[in-house]
Amino acid sequence: MASSVLVAANRGPLSYALAADGALTARRGGGGLVSGLSAALAKQPDAVWICAALSEADREAVRRGVSEPGVRMLDIDETVYDDAYNGIANSVLWFTHHHLYDIPTAPVFDAEFRRRWDSYVAYNHAFARALAEEAAEGAAVLVQDYHLALVPGALRELRPDLRISHFTHTPWASPDFLDMLPGDVRRQLMRGMLGADVAGFHTRAWADGFLACAQPQGPGSTEVAVFPLGVDGDDLRELAHRPEVEDRLAELRAEVGDRKAIVRVDRTELSKNIVRGLLAYRELLTVHPEWRGRVVHLASAYPSRQDLAVYRAYTEAVAELAERINAEFGTQDWQPVLVSVKDDFARSLAAYRMADVALVNPVRDGMNLVAKEIPVVSDGGCALVLSTGAGAYGELREDALTVNPFDVTETARALHTALSMPVAERAERTGRLAAAATALPPSAWFEAQLTALRGG
Repeated sequence: MASSVLVAANRGPLSYALAADGALTARRGGGGLVSGLSAALAKQPDAVWICAALSEADREAVRRGVSEPGVRMLDIDETVYDDAYNGIANSVLWFTHHHLYDIPTAPVFDAEFRRRWDSYVAYNHAFARALAEEAAEGAAVLVQDYHLALVPGALRELRPDLRISHFTHTPWASPDFLDMLPGDVRRQLMRGMLGADVAGFHTRAWADGFLACAQPQGPGSTEVAVFPLGVDGDDLRELAHRPEVEDRLAELRAEVGDRKAIVRVDRTELSKNIVRGLLAYRELLTVHPEWRGRVVHLASAYPSRQDLAVYRAYTEAVAELAERINAEFGTQDWQPVLVSVKDDFARSLAAYRMADVALVNPVRDGMNLVAKEIPVVSDGGCALVLSTGAGAYGELREDALTVNPFDVTETARALHTALSMPVAERAERTGRLAAAATALPPSAWFEAQLTALRGG
């Protein structure tokens, strides 16, 4: 049956596990975005989510014709997928949109880049063909993120009758950074995006960046809109009080004792600015020795993209700096930094609940839901130190302590102010932050895009 509402994303709402006896089991994905989109799609009886098969078990499910209602997985050649996902999306587009290049040495656009770009094109066209096959006449198609930037344009050529949107979950590059791409690649990228009826972004700043890059293409019919993704407060609070979280909370409280807790939860992603955050914490302990022995920095730094050398090096740099801080300031009964490198959602929620201070200082970030999640589940109220580079900055800046992400001294001062904040003020700020954070939860965020796409 053809579908009137379709979502396209690299990652789907479920994955498969392959048992030793060959049996396949489907497992639903976690996270607020997947849950929110799934809940919204459930209201559309013929909706379908098109995604890539990410594992061997996923690919085996596709080969056997195993599927779940409302989900279509694409078995894309593994080399093509790796080139598209790691070689282009994560190594080129991510770096371009986040302004992460070490300019004296990168980027380099050579024959290998061209081979990978061809794979990215093939990967996007596979999604476009699948969407064209599944969509009913005049259907609404909501394409997600930079992995699929070419899909709107490719799909428009196949099915001009469709209503197509694209939402970018990252920042959008400034013209200077986008112009680093080879001219023909840049034009393909923009033609792909401008195939959409609606191009959505988390913030006005990222939308304006896109408009500036689109200007050389000439006037078009794409509407550029802003949909700032929030969190589902009720769902998050329920998760944060489950027994496994209570267990982790007890463990952390035993480690921290009666000291104050500065909490950060990030992947070791280059844009998250973890190293400068640790440097700011070290400066806090240097300039304000009164905090020594009275505060612990709970830093969850989950390894990310370790198949890329630059990410491995960054992860090592984070671990080494934390060790140096502990060696410099630690005592027999006080470890200044407690680093967790295990992707443990229950531990993260426990840390959220006990945070006196939340440190969120990315250099450039699409939204950064951690900045919204911590105030929502904080037990005693937390002071938020937030950089101007976070997408959430525009919504949360009135009640956060805002800092330049590159200014370590300013960040250290903000940490001191946050730790010193009166309890009543901290509670009031937390309440307002939580209200802003839950203004557009994932299901409402999706519905807002669907309404805009349908011209409502």
